Amino acid sequence: MQDWWRNSVTYQIYPRSFQDSTGNGIGDLPGITARLDHVASLGVDAIWLSPVFTSPMADMGYDVSGYTDIDPLFGTLADFDALLARAHGLGLKVIIDQVLSHSSDQHPFFIESRSNRDNPKADWYVWVDPRPDGTPPNNWVSVFGGSAWEWDARRRQYYLHNFLASQPDFNFHNPDVQDWLLCTMRFWLERGVDGFRLDTVNFYFHDQKLRSNPPDPRNTAASRVNPYDMQDHLYSKNRPENLAFLERMRALTDEYDARAMVGEVGESRRAGQIMAEYTAGKTRLHMAYSFDMLGPEFTAEHFRQKIESFYAAAPNGCPCWSFSNHDVIRHVTRWAEYGTPEALAKQAIAMLAGFEGSLCLYQGEELGQTETDILYAELTDPPGFKFWPDYKGRDGCRTPMVWDDSAEAGFTTGTPWLPIKPPQQARNVAGQGAGSVLEAYRETLAFRRKTPALRHGKTRFLGLPEPLLGFLRDDLMCLYNLSTAPQALNVTTGANLTGPNRATLTGATLTLPANGFAFITGATAAKPA
Repeated sequence: MQDWWRNSVTYQIYPRSFQDSTGNGIGDLPGITARLDHVASLGVDAIWLSPVFTSPMADMGYDVSGYTDIDPLFGTLADFDALLARAHGLGLKVIIDQVLSHSSDQHPFFIESRSNRDNPKADWYVWVDPRPDGTPPNNWVSVFGGSAWEWDARRRQYYLHNFLASQPDFNFHNPDVQDWLLCTMRFWLERGVDGFRLDTVNFYFHDQKLRSNPPDPRNTAASRVNPYDMQDHLYSKNRPENLAFLERMRALTDEYDARAMVGEVGESRRAGQIMAEYTAGKTRLHMAYSFDMLGPEFTAEHFRQKIESFYAAAPNGCPCWSFSNHDVIRHVTRWAEYGTPEALAKQAIAMLAGFEGSLCLYQGEELGQTETDILYAELTDPPGFKFWPDYKGRDGCRTPMVWDDSAEAGFTTGTPWLPIKPPQQARNVAGQGAGSVLEAYRETLAFRRKTPALRHGKTRFLGLPEPLLGFLRDDLMCLYNLSTAPQALNVTTGANLTGPNRATLTGATLTLPANGFAFITGATAAKPA
């Protein structure tokens, strides 16, 4: 199906932590292939693989030194082909992570670029002269802390890095850079991948005038751990030139049947606007991956506002909603004050199933998996070292998948690269029987798949007070109690519960327990009892 991506469900796999087949404690491609039956059993449409390309692993693969090969840590191109074939045999599409905004400083092109100011790759990265006093050209800061500019003694210039100093940014104002990156994408399209998850898609271009970013008026120094959050990033990212390159990428994918792109929009102030721009019409991204629901906010107003604002700006666009990924605290831990992990996990998939748009699940959330408490001695993540203890990095959500209750959870026969601790081991795949979170995920996704209103229906929100979230998807009513206290509502006489529910309906009175939810037919209105 050409537009399989629209209203799809994607399962994100973090390869280092899914399944180790060699005993070295690090997950790999053959391990993923061996576990694809589990993913298929959930009823998802696609898998997204975080980067498996050649890399020195300074940022766990998001620092690419070879764009058209597999890092030996994960396997070989033959292993990738075998994974692709197995996934397709199970009816799963395969999306791979493309890290185009920057490379590793070990990439041959950067090594050549930094060697002098007069070489074939001299202008492939963003190089600038210092100001007369030797300081960087502006106030841009790195997401990982400190200046976004690194001095290079060989060229006697600064280069731009929005992340680690070992992740120099490509110069997208150079058309040769664009052409080459498109060629690397074509390599994987020819190999048979079904699409791309585009890392930091709004970071590609920088302001050529190198204007300093203004402060973000919402934040103060006292309230932020990372100074990056104190700027409004008008000039270091989100540039209008991005749109033309998105159109070049779309033209490339349109040369192939049934391929799709989902862009990661890492932005706090204008995320909805940017997502709308990036998915407008049929010449840019197919979907935009939202960060809007990856924070601590857990209110009906928050979820409603994010969905309504996107569709107001892009009525024909396609967002991709998610509650967890490899960069944020797992949602059942983030929202712990609002319920137990199991209750929150079951409600979370019911909410995602109800939301208009595409969905992305992160490995382990189908188990109600919680964040791992990482000690400083166990850290591997660069931002964790930088901002400890106020920010502990991303290792806590990246610990290995827990398959069973054996010594190393069925993940490896060696020592896992990150620890598997008792609270996480208790939530393992083998132990999830009747009434489990895993069963709830399978049941809810099956219901969504067979219910046209949840796949294609338009959303009309109901005017309910907190903590109640309610909306109609065509003729199907979706209701959620975002609290630990029971809530009662009066619904239209003749209403009926359908699909997975955590509610009771007596006559016209619906009772939602803590973290309760209901899918209802035959109802057009609801109000607090």
